Amino acid sequence: MKLATLETFVVGNPPPRHGGRYFVFVRLTTTCGITGVGEIYNATFGPDICCAMARDMFSRHFEGADPHHIEALFRKSYGAGFTQRPDVSVMGVFSGLEMACWDIVGKAADTPVYELLGGRVNDRLRSYSYIYPASGDVYPDPETPNAYNDPAIAAEVAVSMVEQGFTALKFDPAGPFSIYDGRQPGLEDIALSVAFCREIRAAVGTRADLLFGTHGQFTVSGAKRMARALEPFDPLWFEEPIPPENPADMAQVAAYTSIPVAAGERLCTKHEFARMLEVSAASILQLNLGRVGGLLEAKKIASMAETRSAQIAPHLYCGPIAASANIHIATCTPNFLILESIGTFDGPYMSAVKGGITWDDGYIIPPTAPGLGLELDDAAIAKLPYKDDALHLEMAQTPITP
Repeated sequence: MKLATLETFVVGNPPPRHGGRYFVFVRLTTTCGITGVGEIYNATFGPDICCAMARDMFSRHFEGADPHHIEALFRKSYGAGFTQRPDVSVMGVFSGLEMACWDIVGKAADTPVYELLGGRVNDRLRSYSYIYPASGDVYPDPETPNAYNDPAIAAEVAVSMVEQGFTALKFDPAGPFSIYDGRQPGLEDIALSVAFCREIRAAVGTRADLLFGTHGQFTVSGAKRMARALEPFDPLWFEEPIPPENPADMAQVAAYTSIPVAAGERLCTKHEFARMLEVSAASILQLNLGRVGGLLEAKKIASMAETRSAQIAPHLYCGPIAASANIHIATCTPNFLILESIGTFDGPYMSAVKGGITWDDGYIIPPTAPGLGLELDDAAIAKLPYKDDALHLEMAQTPITP
């Protein structure tokens, strides 16, 4: 079996745009006609550039190769151009192509991918979602009260999510994030964060865990101040409290607070996660399958985490193909904690794919179809162009001061 062709697709995410502005999908085809799909989560360059990177990587390392030889493909891509170091852009592109290889291998074996990575250990997968606005766009007018800035509104949405079946809810009221972070949280940021935790805890009681999300906004001391204020509400985690560059700094926060620290959505390869684990910077690893280096690399990271009493909680702020890869790695991982979902995996978010993700009363049910279990819908994709020039996710470009 040999890889013959690559197709790339930039898909505009239709309103309400849960999961980001656009998705970058790939499809590989073998000489014997088996296809495999993947997703690139590379937010550092525009989507068309990411597609060009994928074509270059495919022509250099994947074309003519056996899709079973994933370890060799990783080494060729990881070391290309005398690099041999974690690079989030390279690994984002590689992750999408590697994901598609696994889809092909699973289809050829007539079995789900998770059965080829150790086999199913979890029959259902606990899930959580962001507390999104109940209606309208994912990016509402910040001057209008909404679920992102009003604790009472957030609590109302939280109750409706618990009634749907969710047992964990994520929210991020800690203020904007900037290219100049970390910084000290303002007193208003701390007060608003406490109000969110208090209102949501009062509304849902012990029916749901609270997942306090941040985006690396704080310094070590600033993160400690925020953690101290949140501890009375017993969140399940404090997410990426400081920027991800220095795990030793994050370890100071983890040692200071009783709230488990979760981190890893901006990291790639086992090497960056090893540095986190070596200093106990986080006990919950949020690897993103569209960025981390693919399924095999994710499996290695999960096994490393297992030796340090750490769990994985695959991160998702991208499309349904990466979501499917997350599901497969979670299904075969003993130290799995929880999966991020985009709502209940229905509606416009799924409009570019054929097949579905089964969400039932707060849990995702692993698929039984061969491969990853989803296919691209070419006709639907043709109606979903991305016409903007904004990146998938962007940070404030000026310093933020209290």
